[in-house]
Amino acid sequence: MNFLEPPVINHEARLFWLASYPKSGNTWTRSFIAALRSMNEEFIHENTFEESFDIDLNDLRTGVIASGREWIQNALGFSLDSLTPNEIDTLRPSAYRYINSVTKNWGYHKAHDAYSFVGEGAARQPMFPRDVTRGALYIVRNPLDVCISFANHSKCSIDESIAKMNNSNCALCKTEIGQANQVRQRLRSWSGHVRSWQNADLPVKIVRYEDMKSKPFETFFEIATFLELPNDKELIEKSLELTRFERLQKKEREFGFREKPVGVQSFFRKGIVGDWKNTLSTQQVDTIVKDHSEVMSNLGYLP
Repeated sequence: MNFLEPPVINHEARLFWLASYPKSGNTWTRSFIAALRSMNEEFIHENTFEESFDIDLNDLRTGVIASGREWIQNALGFSLDSLTPNEIDTLRPSAYRYINSVTKNWGYHKAHDAYSFVGEGAARQPMFPRDVTRGALYIVRNPLDVCISFANHSKCSIDESIAKMNNSNCALCKTEIGQANQVRQRLRSWSGHVRSWQNADLPVKIVRYEDMKSKPFETFFEIATFLELPNDKELIEKSLELTRFERLQKKEREFGFREKPVGVQSFFRKGIVGDWKNTLSTQQVDTIVKDHSEVMSNLGYLP
């Protein structure tokens, strides 16, 4: 799509945000969406499924990440290279409005940003505009488990990961001016991130990673329904089978995964619930609970 062509304007919100703190199940969710959409298209055209049907982990086609630099640049029509992160933030709502205006079908876009406001005074507005947002799926995971996966992903110690998760200024891709393929994403603390999406002025559906694991059909049926995707029982069951964690691990081993950070052994590490019981010290558990007790209690995460 050439974003520089005059758009055919639509006034219907078409963008879904798949929001989460890092290492909370976002990629699994996007893989499920990719499988569900692709199988539904195949069923419509062929009235059957090929037994060999599969997804390409490196080409999920659910939608560009909300912080994608090139995506934002193409929508705005100029380079972001000389702009600061704060300046870029103020432009993102305009980019999303333009993208929505030229989008024919629903888009499902990963977002690690906390829900926040940009600009000042009369220009102050949500980064994710209400008028172009069809809905936001928020995936949340127990911070006791997140801190372990986040440490591996960030190539830091667990103690450093715990400190990052309690830092209200924590951000990804926060170089002042640079050429990273993503723009800065303000995370806030883990609790701040959760609260920001809980309180967002958007249609928000919150799902727990633990429920995705313990009752997958029921949880992913709710996800599909909220995202206005096919929620046929057979399609959901087959999509879940195609995106089992072990299968995603196998795909990463065989074909690699381009979202894996350089220097990290694997993106799909364990994916289990409760690994913190085997990994964290008593002091580390106490620190996380002290930092996030209120939100953990509300979500049923207190040990």
